[in-house]
Amino acid sequence: MQASAIVIGSGIVGLAITRALSNKGWKVTVIERNPKPVGASIRNFGMVWPVGQAQGATFDRAMRSRAIWLEMSKKAKFWAEETGSLHLAYTDLENQVVEEYVAAMQGIKSAFHLNPTQTAEKSQAAILNGLKGALWTEEEMIVDPREAIWQTAAYLESLENVTFEWNKAVTEINGNKVRSGKQTWEADQVFVCSGADFETLYPEIFDATPITKCKLQMMRLVNQPENWRIGPPLCAGLSFIHYKGFHVAPSLAKLKAVYEEQYPDLLDLGIHVMVSQNGNGQLTIGDSHEYGRHLDPFDREDINKKITDFLKTFAAFKDWTLESSWHGIYPKMTNGATEFVHQVNSDVWIVNGMGGAGMTLSFGLGEEVVEKIS
Repeated sequence: MQASAIVIGSGIVGLAITRALSNKGWKVTVIERNPKPVGASIRNFGMVWPVGQAQGATFDRAMRSRAIWLEMSKKAKFWAEETGSLHLAYTDLENQVVEEYVAAMQGIKSAFHLNPTQTAEKSQAAILNGLKGALWTEEEMIVDPREAIWQTAAYLESLENVTFEWNKAVTEINGNKVRSGKQTWEADQVFVCSGADFETLYPEIFDATPITKCKLQMMRLVNQPENWRIGPPLCAGLSFIHYKGFHVAPSLAKLKAVYEEQYPDLLDLGIHVMVSQNGNGQLTIGDSHEYGRHLDPFDREDINKKITDFLKTFAAFKDWTLESSWHGIYPKMTNGATEFVHQVNSDVWIVNGMGGAGMTLSFGLGEEVVEKIS
């Protein structure tokens, strides 16, 4: 008899679980409270970012996710570009971190220390004045998160063994039965993939979990004129201390201490600045990270200005006209874990807590979770 599952939430985690279940031959019903995915999964850079992940199992999961993104871009017909990434260094200490990272990654993954001339060949947007060098890595890729998530959902919905129930807010889970108002569904397994919203279904579990919420602010600039491209996504020094992947550099602690003295206001707001470009030429810039269970619903213009001002120290564009700004909220583990996979009972799993790396890790995690229960 065909195994059946209910997946609650159609963000990237829910879509990843749905894909993995479908590939195993399960009959899947996805229940989404909105008419299409509108949460944190469409409110990000669209970066698939192995360089940010710690070496080992997490990096391997990121690389598996990357392969699936490329596969899905063909099946679901959305734009994806294998861009690599550039981390720019403007001080001797930042440059030293680049050198240390490159040395540590030899024989493990791509990592190259570029001089300013080589950097200019990779990107027309990188500011060369004062540039000491740059880290170039090849594994990173970009999708437009809005297009990629919506198209992936549409593709999965077209499969014979997958059904989507849109505009249905799940209010109760009782054993293997799920309720939305007067409507109920039943399946062999239920997967709760609803981001921070799982707090409403399982408040006691949420309270007992080392988890918080993160609010990020981001912006999008208009299409750049004459099809001008920035090349790979660009980052500067603050990104070195943001990502676990750079912990292999011995000088990182010293660099963090310098930033704590130089940029206390940026660090207090969790700001590390990056830019990516989608297939239409629009630039996504950001971002900030504010943590807490109860976050201010209002976007702060001073945060957007801090992001833009810092970005202008390492990137130059043809057109800085702002198209839109927004914030997103996602759950993040406070104990350093990269995910929260919790079996509530024999019928229900919670898959959550990707902590801002959902685009990078979810497809790989989805396969791991489904393999575990199959």
